Amino acid sequence: MDRAVQEILTEDSSYYGEIEECSAITNIDPAGFRLLIDETEYFVPFEDYPRFKQARIFEIFNMQRLSPDQFHWPDLDIDIELDALKTPEKYPLAWKDGK
Repeated sequence: MDRAVQEILTEDSSYYGEIEECSAITNIDPAGFRLLIDETEYFVPFEDYPRFKQARIFEIFNMQRLSPDQFHWPDLDIDIELDALKTPEKYPLAWKDGK
């Protein structure tokens, strides 16, 4: 992993311990991005999370793991629960921009 990206991802590691070291953005493409969490990779589609599509790359990489099951993007004010990534069918409503 790129050193600068690792520093962004572990920015608050003194507070969160090793939690953030177990999660990372691994790929971004036109359809979405991949989030590696505890050795499992999840796809986050821009269709379901359209605010990410408007984001700059560094804003997507600036992710914090607030707890074992909660992820936060402070630059975008977006939160995603791990269960929504594991079982998206349980969360049929995706956030839509009001514009």
